[in-house]
Amino acid sequence: MASSSDYSAKSISVLEGLQAVRKRPGMYVGSTDARGLHHLVWEAVDNAVDEHLAGHAGRIRVTLRADGGVEVADDGRGIPVEKHPKQQKPAVEVVLTKLHAGGKFDQQSYAVSGGLHGVGVSVVNALSQHLECEVWRDGSKRLIRFTRGKKVKGLHAVGQSKRPGTIIRFWPDPEVFETVELDWDTIATRLRETCLLNPGLRIDVADQRPGREQEATYQFRKGLTEFVTELLDDEEPLLSKPVVVSRAEESEGLALAVDVAVNWSATGFDERVRSYANVVRTVDGGTHEEGFRKALTGTLNRWGDKNKAFKKDDKALSGEDLREGMCAVVSVKMPDPQFEGQTKSKLGSAVMRRFVERAVNDAVTEWLDANPTLGRKIIKKAQVVAKARDAARQARDLTRRKGILDQNSAGLPGKLADCSSRKAEECELFIVEGDSAGGSSKMARDRHTQAILPLRGKVLNVERAQLRKVLANAEIANLVKAIGTGIGDDFDYAKLRYHKIIVLSDADVDGGHITTLLLTFFYRLMPKLVDGGHLFIAQPPLHQLRKGTETAYALSDAERDRLQRERFGGKAEVSRFKGLGEMDPQQLWETTMDPARRVLLRVGVDDAAHADGIFALLMGESAADRRGWIEANADAVDLIDV
Repeated sequence: MASSSDYSAKSISVLEGLQAVRKRPGMYVGSTDARGLHHLVWEAVDNAVDEHLAGHAGRIRVTLRADGGVEVADDGRGIPVEKHPKQQKPAVEVVLTKLHAGGKFDQQSYAVSGGLHGVGVSVVNALSQHLECEVWRDGSKRLIRFTRGKKVKGLHAVGQSKRPGTIIRFWPDPEVFETVELDWDTIATRLRETCLLNPGLRIDVADQRPGREQEATYQFRKGLTEFVTELLDDEEPLLSKPVVVSRAEESEGLALAVDVAVNWSATGFDERVRSYANVVRTVDGGTHEEGFRKALTGTLNRWGDKNKAFKKDDKALSGEDLREGMCAVVSVKMPDPQFEGQTKSKLGSAVMRRFVERAVNDAVTEWLDANPTLGRKIIKKAQVVAKARDAARQARDLTRRKGILDQNSAGLPGKLADCSSRKAEECELFIVEGDSAGGSSKMARDRHTQAILPLRGKVLNVERAQLRKVLANAEIANLVKAIGTGIGDDFDYAKLRYHKIIVLSDADVDGGHITTLLLTFFYRLMPKLVDGGHLFIAQPPLHQLRKGTETAYALSDAERDRLQRERFGGKAEVSRFKGLGEMDPQQLWETTMDPARRVLLRVGVDDAAHADGIFALLMGESAADRRGWIEANADAVDLIDV
């Protein structure tokens, strides 16, 4: 492990400058929306976590400041402040202004690091309206300030300190990001995960923004086993304790480590795997996940065959069967890992695939030999899954023969009013509630690019129904045929007929329920449409305000009151729309369907595991759990239709 004396200005390696960051921010933080904004926080926090991994920090403090800034402080060694031997500037200035400048490239300073590209804090600086860095080191407090990446006040002493540490304060630049509004839940969840991956590390987080004041402290002792228990949520675990793998060794000339914890839900269906490389979440997986999955499938099949857990005619279990209901955390550490993409979302180091596969093979085999009854329990669950999957496959084959999943052979639904364009990228499908709304929307639409599909009644809740029942439902069959891609394993992105799929329902409780049922259908059976940003929710107005010849529309009661006060002087005649069928075609076009004036909400999923849990809770079988959630969250309801 590196000592404080090893971490000096000589440890800072400079590879290139910072010119392109502000011009192309998406290349460095992934996007300029809320996700890219939060990536600034992750980069600053990852640097602090690196000090913990190096053995020099035990506590991190993250503060969402009242003035819109973010402060990340750690009790590590403090960024070096002496002059860099080549740059002839204070090392902290080099780190903050030069792309690919940092101790992460010097394996003597950091054996393992999350901020592995060395672009993190310099990119935060480039994309912040203001940034200041306070370093506590060698008994002194020093401060340096920047505006949009340019130094405005050089490193200078601001006091004394008996302990070391670093404080980064930054204010995201509204000229770069679509929003500078940070989300407490997103940040708190990420910091909690960080502590679960680092037993003993303490992170304090506080929100000081007016009206949102709150704080939390995270620190865990058991690490990954607690993490897997959380992923299971309130579902009954198949095993009383997770299977744990922990190995560290030198392999192929590199110091590698892997920690895995895995359990299964006794009743759930969703696979929930969280993977990390050097404590950084790899949302797109990578070689460590590949090694884990391959080893788990191969080991369980070999052990089951050897120990006669299979009957004579049983087929080997597929990885998909064995992973249904699985909750796992895979955390690996290594020097200088290779990632695909700047935002470190997918690990590409081949050596880690081989290492994880070997480690999981050995550890799981040993666990199975020591726990044969539990091993048979895992295999039995997978065999039940395999039978259900085979029944679902037969149902898909049957519906495919009947033409439900193949729009080319089956023809389009009779109620679909299709558009004339055949360019999918400019086509939109409006899914509307009932024939009445369907009639208005068909007359209101742009026939060249907008298609209308009316649905009768409420769609089947796919969270509670077997696939055979889902595919037999006429409304879902019409929806699948209209979209053209197929569902589940048969999904073919190339056959997508509309690049915007828009749910258009009444602005009332029933309309909200229908929207929720459709969102459940898309999330469970066509998740790639959600991931690809193709799913939207239309926002029809609730109210019409009229005074003489002047007319305005309001999406909410609050907007109605504002328009009444500011635009009509409190004298407008107000009427409320009871449903889309009450709107004439011109009104519907002007307020809801005209691309130049309408408001659409794009449906996205930032946290898939959280979404899984919410759908299972609110749309699943357990009425008691749903009631408990409603009672716990009743105080947060702003609008209710009674």
